[in-house]
Amino acid sequence: MGLWIWIFLGLFTMTIFSKTCLSLTPDGFALLEMRTVFNDTKNVLGNWNDSDESPCGWTGISCFPNDQRVQSINLPYMQLGGIISPSVGKLTKLQRLALHENSLHSAIPNEIGNCPELRAIYLRANYLQGGIPSDIGNLSMLTILDLSSNSLRGAIPSSLGRLRHLRLLNLSTNFFSGEIPDIGVLSTFGNKSFIGNLDLCGQQVRKPCRTSMGFPVVLPHAESDEAAVPTKRSNHYIRAAVIGAVSTLGFVLIVFFIFLWVWLLSKKERAAKKYTEVKKQVYKEPSAKLITFHGDLPYPSCELIEKIESLDEEDIVGAGGFGTVYRMVMNDCGTFAVKRIDRSREGSDQVFERELEILGSIKHINLVNLRGYCRLPTARLLIYDYLAMGSLDNFLHERVDDQLLNWNARLKVALGSARGVAYLHHDCCPKIVHRDIKSSNILLDENLEPRVSDFGLAKLLVDEEAHVTTVVAGTFGYLAPEYLQSGRATEKSDVYSFGVVLLELVTGKRPTDLSFVNQGLNVVGWMNTLLKENRLEDILDKRCRDADAETVEAILEIAARCTDANPDDRPAMQQVLQYLEQEVMSPCPSDFYDESRSDYS
Repeated sequence: MGLWIWIFLGLFTMTIFSKTCLSLTPDGFALLEMRTVFNDTKNVLGNWNDSDESPCGWTGISCFPNDQRVQSINLPYMQLGGIISPSVGKLTKLQRLALHENSLHSAIPNEIGNCPELRAIYLRANYLQGGIPSDIGNLSMLTILDLSSNSLRGAIPSSLGRLRHLRLLNLSTNFFSGEIPDIGVLSTFGNKSFIGNLDLCGQQVRKPCRTSMGFPVVLPHAESDEAAVPTKRSNHYIRAAVIGAVSTLGFVLIVFFIFLWVWLLSKKERAAKKYTEVKKQVYKEPSAKLITFHGDLPYPSCELIEKIESLDEEDIVGAGGFGTVYRMVMNDCGTFAVKRIDRSREGSDQVFERELEILGSIKHINLVNLRGYCRLPTARLLIYDYLAMGSLDNFLHERVDDQLLNWNARLKVALGSARGVAYLHHDCCPKIVHRDIKSSNILLDENLEPRVSDFGLAKLLVDEEAHVTTVVAGTFGYLAPEYLQSGRATEKSDVYSFGVVLLELVTGKRPTDLSFVNQGLNVVGWMNTLLKENRLEDILDKRCRDADAETVEAILEIAARCTDANPDDRPAMQQVLQYLEQEVMSPCPSDFYDESRSDYS
């Protein structure tokens, strides 16, 4: 009997001990706390189970091999909603936090400053609000901070200047305001790190900060201590004389201002009588309506309308399928593009403006920002950011100077354009099908960063005129076969058009180039023919002397998938973006990166 008792006690002890050994690590419990506040509609975190011994095999999690502590969280493009839990601060060995291109909202938790070994923070393209926690300035090892394309606002904390190792900072396309601190490492970043924050000022964005009166801010020099101490006087007569003089001067000033006020009031009355007739003529009936989105145009409405009405043929910079494009220069040299859409129908302004409000709410670093809308008696006008470098079509086919796109620049254009289109397809609600993706609708800024333009206009304008959804809107050569046949636009027809743009980047030829149209082929058939004959050198643009064969083949493989005749076999734009980032763009060099792993693995 005693032997059986000892056996039972031994088994019970072993069971308790084994359960203790197999219990989840503290880092695992912290991750489970983070999962509870995520909105995981796709169940991508379905294998995060509290019954596991370690979180190291969970989706998006990698650990240090020696102590099983969490090293990185890689969960981009997972359509995660919800918030970032303060429990992230419990992961004290965390080196990399990548939650970009999701739908996270609310504020960045202050507890993120409790992760002293963080090297990289990727939170771009979410819906994060609030400000930047000043505790991020305590992350002395941080080298990458990307918070772009969110709804963050407030001042940029000066504590970021202490991040001596920071070499990539991207705070663009938010709502930050105030002066950018010119201290420490913050003074080394230029306009590209802050673009899209209209209320920021400072030497980094080459915009002087001004007071409420419009004058440059000038901080007075502190006086010396000696001058700050008043000289003591014991003579009461001198003190009394000074008080008497000040009192007299004050009385004289009061009398002067009363006289000035009476004179100005009478002058105003005389002027009002003189110009009554003129005012009635000018403002008898409102002739224009101006709508700005999110206060993106910091100019008086009267000044904007005056500038718009004064546009003439000398200001034309281009013309497209939706109307003429003008360059509008404000009094402070701010420059915008104005697209004039001729009106052919009446009675649809409310629907039109409601749709435009949706387009105006979309902000992304790779999309052209719609700033406002103006309705005149004879036309509708859309106000956009002005990109002086022009379109990709112009760079590839029109320029005859030395400013041509090399291979690395073309890869940059391909990647940025894919990000913009993927944002329209996967992050907008409701999703937006572009319908007219082409090289002339991809504009370039001064850093050759691409921005997709005219998104949403094809459906809005064609539907308004035709009242059907099966009217083909687009440009010949870029249109998918099924779109031409049925007139029904889908995300997959956009993917096809993007694949044609990729071929345009590789070949340097327009989709309707005579070199293959004369053979009875389109650009897709021409590419497939040359690939079967292994004539890669005949496909590549001869001007791209810096291109390597391996990368060219990767781009052509992605283009072939995008332009598959069967739309069901084409990848989604989100997948196209991942292909470009994983297979084409080389990983960012850093002492903590694993060269075999990319941002999105």
